Amino acid sequence: MGDKSRRRELRDQYRETPPEAGVYRIVNRVTGRALLGSSPNLPSIRSKLDFARSTGSAGVFDHRLRADVARYGIAAFDLEVLEVLDITPAMTRADILSDLAALEALVREQLDGEMLY
Repeated sequence: MGDKSRRRELRDQYRETPPEAGVYRIVNRVTGRALLGSSPNLPSIRSKLDFARSTGSAGVFDHRLRADVARYGIAAFDLEVLEVLDITPAMTRADILSDLAALEALVREQLDGEMLY
């Protein structure tokens, strides 16, 4: 198999593989408060946190975190994946987003609302 056809095969395989989707929280280890969210692309959330750590800025995150990032530093925050959504090939993007919203609502009910941003 030639290099071009192998690259094409890997690229097609990558495009067919959906990213991991789920519910996450970004936890302030100092205060215990957390920002709850969901994403159809959890690796992008991890990348945003890595970028924020490398630059020392929280500009890529929700505005509700900015005051605590300024006070405690971005190193005080960790990402926790709470639930991963099982995605089937038959699911549309709208189905995924709807299921994520429902899953996030279920998780939100289980958490102490006082400890959420």
